[in-house]
Amino acid sequence: MPLATRRAPGRPLLRHPAQVIVTAFAAAVVVGTLLLMLPVARPGAHGAPAITALFTATSAVCVTGLATVDTASYWSDFGQAVILSLIQVGGFGIMTLASLLGLLLSRRMGLRTRLTAAAETKSLGLGDVRAVLVGVAKVSLLFECLTAVLLTGRFAFGYDEPWGRAVHLGVFHAVSAFNNAGFALYSDSMTRFVTDPWICLPLAAAVVFGGLGFPVLLELRRLLGRPREWSVHTRLTVGTYAALLVIGFLFITASEWNNPGTLGPLHTPGRLLAGLFQAVMPRTAGFNSLDYGQMNDGTLLGTEVLMFIGGGAAGTAGGIKVTTFILLFFVVYAEVRGEHQVNAADRRIGERVQRQALTVALLAVGLVVSATLLLLGLTGLPIRDVLFETVSAFATVGLSTGITGELPTSGQLVIAALMFVGRLGPVTLVSALALRETQRRYTLPEGRPLIG
Repeated sequence: MPLATRRAPGRPLLRHPAQVIVTAFAAAVVVGTLLLMLPVARPGAHGAPAITALFTATSAVCVTGLATVDTASYWSDFGQAVILSLIQVGGFGIMTLASLLGLLLSRRMGLRTRLTAAAETKSLGLGDVRAVLVGVAKVSLLFECLTAVLLTGRFAFGYDEPWGRAVHLGVFHAVSAFNNAGFALYSDSMTRFVTDPWICLPLAAAVVFGGLGFPVLLELRRLLGRPREWSVHTRLTVGTYAALLVIGFLFITASEWNNPGTLGPLHTPGRLLAGLFQAVMPRTAGFNSLDYGQMNDGTLLGTEVLMFIGGGAAGTAGGIKVTTFILLFFVVYAEVRGEHQVNAADRRIGERVQRQALTVALLAVGLVVSATLLLLGLTGLPIRDVLFETVSAFATVGLSTGITGELPTSGQLVIAALMFVGRLGPVTLVSALALRETQRRYTLPEGRPLIG
């Protein structure tokens, strides 16, 4: 073996955090696939086909919610328990790993930068890994339990479900909602509860809190009544998240108000509730109380934009993240105004952060476009539905116009790969960019190519 390719004794095989994350999630997908292929995972004597088990396991671990089969009828209680466990592992894992990466990156900074970062974030210590693990576990358990109690009570008292069934429904949907997974135990997702606030509002609240991210939730717990003391990250995340939620609600409600296939048949309070629910879910939950296959093309396009942006960093939501989106907005704003520095939330944004945001966004656009072109060639389905499916898969949303089950095996593999890359890509990419810092010892002459 050449010396150049020989691994030094004692050197770990997986040296970079990104390698560890990808390997861990891939292992979870493999284990989940094998469990779902067992005969006990399905009613009857035969297990699920490999492609169905792989697609479902990937969707669950990546907390997406896209499914090629009906979760309620296709899987047994054991199979549903496996899916629920994979959702919990995927959601807890991504929140924990993203938070721990923040700690790792702070350790790799210089002393002055570390002290500045500690003063800015206020949410994570520079070395308390155990606090991160325990904190994520407590936050997840708290919101999941509260949501499960509310849903269980509603299913039991409002829909006369037996207590065992009500608990099963409440726990499953609570875990699915907080982890932004979107798996439902009803064939029509939440459409039968479109006007029920006791079902829709707890689910929407769990999605919002899960999508904000652990660092933001931890900081809000300590400084909820003192917004002036919030870190830049928390201010940008909460402000952008709230603005997109309001814009999404107004846009979707107005666009679908008279659509006979969606909001049209509902009374006014029902329309408002359904519009709010649909505005929350692109954060990346995947529940739907309206049929997306019946929505207007303009509504689908607007929803795709919301899905692509996603939720908060170090949370269970996907997409490029709201911080990436708002930072790029401030970059454009500064350039239009002719300013040399980019400022946001009373702070100057460093050039490295700007480049990282631009890299994540452009690579995400390229990935979605490439996957859309590939699926168009493989399936021949309308671009309206295919683009919505690919954005939903990349952003780990789980919303669909109904074509997921119609995809051929090759198309399902493309969507599964897109879910995996979309879930782990932004996290691993940012960590790789942040940890890979090189110092060039020379500077080239400046060039000015024509732009526009």
